[in-house]
Amino acid sequence: MELTIITGLSGAGKSGAMNAFEDADYFCVDNLPPQLLPSLVDLFTLEGSKVERVALVFDVRSGAWFDDLALELDRIAHLPDVSLRVLFMEASDDVLLARFRETRRRHPLADGGEVLRGIEQERALLADIRARADAVIDTSAMNPWELRDAVAGEMAPAHRPRMRVTFSSFGFKHGVPREADLMFDVRFLRNPHYVPELTALTGEDVAVAAYVAEDPGYAGFMDRLIGLLDFVLPRYESEGKRHLVVAIGCTGGRHRSVTVAEALGARYGDSLDVTVTHRDAARPGGQGPA
Repeated sequence: MELTIITGLSGAGKSGAMNAFEDADYFCVDNLPPQLLPSLVDLFTLEGSKVERVALVFDVRSGAWFDDLALELDRIAHLPDVSLRVLFMEASDDVLLARFRETRRRHPLADGGEVLRGIEQERALLADIRARADAVIDTSAMNPWELRDAVAGEMAPAHRPRMRVTFSSFGFKHGVPREADLMFDVRFLRNPHYVPELTALTGEDVAVAAYVAEDPGYAGFMDRLIGLLDFVLPRYESEGKRHLVVAIGCTGGRHRSVTVAEALGARYGDSLDVTVTHRDAARPGGQGPA
């Protein structure tokens, strides 16, 4: 099991770090008493457990219990089934002060609202943990996207979060999907609805897909659409988007849009985390062309 312990100064970005691990499908738990760490490790390493990657947040919010974090780390550091890493988050005093003023949250060690004194006490309390950390991330000059990238950079390459892309077909006569980030209308393609032997099928059927692909405009459209997606998808990912919905619409959502969505899923399935959905393909044909 890969186990990452996230700790560090209050206000330095531990919650943002945990969110990055969650995006990478780690099992995450925040604000635990350190004394629970060995029991959790025992649970996650039981035979048959499907938990392989875990990120746990420990910090001074747990009060006096936090004093035992180093001891509990020593208990599990040499377990044969656990690969342990400690990620320490920090920032400058001025930045931490500004963040607490902006959020108006109370520092867990601040008595009488003296945030700076709380920060100083916390630095002293965490000095030993910081010294044993495998990675230290200073978030003083980072925005949320840079923080996410910095945290992702500390993960194993195979575990770094990838943007999820959903190619979703739909029918305009049933309404446009609100969740769509990009939307393309393929009603200009030849319509299988008017072919009796194809009407009851969907774009997932080979005969329908072949019929749509024979449209003289299909190949040119797909070349241009793939060229556009090749350009924008990496830029959405680098901008920080974690899930992009590309909606493909025809009249009823059964034939043409399904064919195109399936083709895009096949095109990008090996390079991205892809899902293909068909919102309206199972609807009754009803009145009017599909």
